[in-house]
Amino acid sequence: NEIDTVLLDMDGTLLDLHFDNYFWLEHLPQKYADHHGIAKPEALAKLSKQMQAKVGQLEWYCLDYWSELTGLPIAQLNHDVSHKIQFRPHVPDFLAAVRKAGKRSVIVTNAHRDSVDLKMHHTGLDAMVDRIISSHDYGYAKEDQGFWHSLSQDEGFEKSRAVLIDDSLAVLESAKRYGIAHL
Repeated sequence: NEIDTVLLDMDGTLLDLHFDNYFWLEHLPQKYADHHGIAKPEALAKLSKQMQAKVGQLEWYCLDYWSELTGLPIAQLNHDVSHKIQFRPHVPDFLAAVRKAGKRSVIVTNAHRDSVDLKMHHTGLDAMVDRIISSHDYGYAKEDQGFWHSLSQDEGFEKSRAVLIDDSLAVLESAKRYGIAHL
């Protein structure tokens, strides 16, 4: 009864991470290795180093950034392994219960819009929630206070009556600093 707005992370919270982990740790390194004529372990090491430099920043989540950096069409390559996109257990039932309880459900994700669209196409998740917001819509990752300010202005929710469910400690800490009451 203390919650009106349910803010939900997407990847790792509503959707299984198998797709993302496989793409970034297996599929992309192989494509990068093939494209640049290097061994896959070397490609993975190079990509991992570049990724570590961007952790928590909007670029870390940006398919356009990684396309430019790697010289590969990242959004297009996501389609190659899209069959791995799947819900975590009981997610449709949970979202139905949230809706039945009359709560507003909003996905707040750091995923790039191309990735969001692909995942919606394969899951129908967009029909189960009231709205989907990508951090790219605001120009700030969820780890940044700018995201929460923008979200609050855009959505108009009451911080004391909102819950955020997320699998990232850094994001949860950022939301706590902003004043989201329930984490």
